[in-house]
Amino acid sequence: MARQVLIVEDEPHIVESLAFVLGREGYAVSSVMDGESALEILRRSPPDLVILDLMIPRLNGFEVLKAVKTDPALQVVPVMVLTAKGQVHDRRLAEDIGSDGFMTKPFSNREIVEQVRLLIGD
Repeated sequence: MARQVLIVEDEPHIVESLAFVLGREGYAVSSVMDGESALEILRRSPPDLVILDLMIPRLNGFEVLKAVKTDPALQVVPVMVLTAKGQVHDRRLAEDIGSDGFMTKPFSNREIVEQVRLLIGD
């Protein structure tokens, strides 16, 4: 069975790009555009990995990350932050909350695939 990746991103072209690249590598990709929807899906059916933007509506990425990493049922799910907010402060805050990876936009397809493989354990 294909490994499940949930993309939490509100920019459709980025979702499309990530879905194409990861789908080509054999991952099953789903996506949501806001933080509340992300938590609903995570609680219902946790994926093997979450790719999380920080600037999303209805709970920002930091809030989603904190909810995931403080929930005993979800904290084992790896979360990779993918954001245009590449400042040191943002990276440090994401790491302090518990992100498993951090990548800035724009990103290279090769680096995304390498990070996904690393975090999922493929």
